[in-house]
Amino acid sequence: MQHLNLPGPKAQKIIKRDKLVISPSYPRVGPLVIHHAKGTEVWDVDGNRFLDFAAGIAVVATGHSHPEIVQAIQEQAEQFIHISPDFYHERMVELGEKLDEISPFSGKAISFLTNSGTESVEAAIKLARYHTGRTQFIAFLGGFHGRSMGSVTFTASKPKYHHGFYPLMNGVVHAPFPDPYRPVLKTNPGEEYGEAVVRYIEDQILGHLLPAEDVAGILLETIQGEGGYIIPAPGFLSTLRDLCDRHGILLILDEVQSGIGRTGKTWAVEHFGIEPDIVCAAKGIASGMPLGAMLAKEEIFTWPKGAHGNTYGGNPVACAAALATIDLVENGYKQNAARIGEYMLDLLMDLEMRHPSIGQVRGTGLMIGVEFVRDRNTKEPDGDLRDQIVSRAFERGLILIGCGDSTIRIAPPLNVSVSEVDEAMIILEDAILACVQEELALVT
Repeated sequence: MQHLNLPGPKAQKIIKRDKLVISPSYPRVGPLVIHHAKGTEVWDVDGNRFLDFAAGIAVVATGHSHPEIVQAIQEQAEQFIHISPDFYHERMVELGEKLDEISPFSGKAISFLTNSGTESVEAAIKLARYHTGRTQFIAFLGGFHGRSMGSVTFTASKPKYHHGFYPLMNGVVHAPFPDPYRPVLKTNPGEEYGEAVVRYIEDQILGHLLPAEDVAGILLETIQGEGGYIIPAPGFLSTLRDLCDRHGILLILDEVQSGIGRTGKTWAVEHFGIEPDIVCAAKGIASGMPLGAMLAKEEIFTWPKGAHGNTYGGNPVACAAALATIDLVENGYKQNAARIGEYMLDLLMDLEMRHPSIGQVRGTGLMIGVEFVRDRNTKEPDGDLRDQIVSRAFERGLILIGCGDSTIRIAPPLNVSVSEVDEAMIILEDAILACVQEELALVT
């Protein structure tokens, strides 16, 4: 097993320069200074090779520098690089048509194109307010929706995202997310835990805090990302859909991380058999080019010209990359994500059997979380161990990042191979063993 000496001399010099001119707010995970990348492999400026099982936070859906993505970018850049949405271009129309085709709605979808996930969420907030004439929202603890002032109000995964920024946007109340591993509400006889959470929203939030007729929307991640790669408990989304229908509330799903094939289907909501009213996308939609989208049912787009806009949204180069990305995802890569994800889940569950520090392995497709605990009975999170394992894996050439209190998120490119998964799992177990040995050495 290789043990890299990191950071190397070239990386050290660049990191030193970075600290002099770049905001300290960027949450650096490790001293990786990338030089080039291809597929799932990354090389740093000192020639060290890594397997990237973070994929730029689930962004490089088709792998690094996929030749078809590069070709699409180059061909569009040679024609023209930018024209603002004050005018028209065909790539933007083609992408709107493609998003309508693959949308999670049974009817027609209209798109507003953005530059990022947080912009997609901001657009959804504004459209929901405008269309309903209502001002209040419900979000969920553990959710992450971005860091701009509107979206960060909905974000509730870590207090640091709010610290120093109050007052936030008014009109957002948070409910517990239905985490089946750590339930916080009691269920009635015969009631699913997901149903109990919706009952709490109706009885406690709508019953005591927010009049239902004032609530514009309920915003949540279909599968929580930053909060810990948490799949909601059974009964939740269908019951929540019913609640929204009864009260005229828009159901807004943030699929910034879980969408575009990540879970083995185009949208994670397809696993749950319901339709949202609005869906937010970004990250993997353009294989690393800055692009996002807010899609809504046609009848919800009631705002007029000039009500919302941006300068770079629908950039032609980003649209070209998105069209090539969606084609690859729809015609092989989401299917690969389902197949390889199932294979990797089996390996990780075997790993869980061998290592009591793993409290739970969960996920679908290539959106997998491995949670580390101090004790399986108490389920006390062990964030320190998680961080040590991420660090040891990095030293062995595997890029991972954490989420939640003590979870490692595993989200490689959707075209990852069996051999790459096998290599990554060997490195991960070696990192776990190294951390356990270090802990035992400290005790003795």
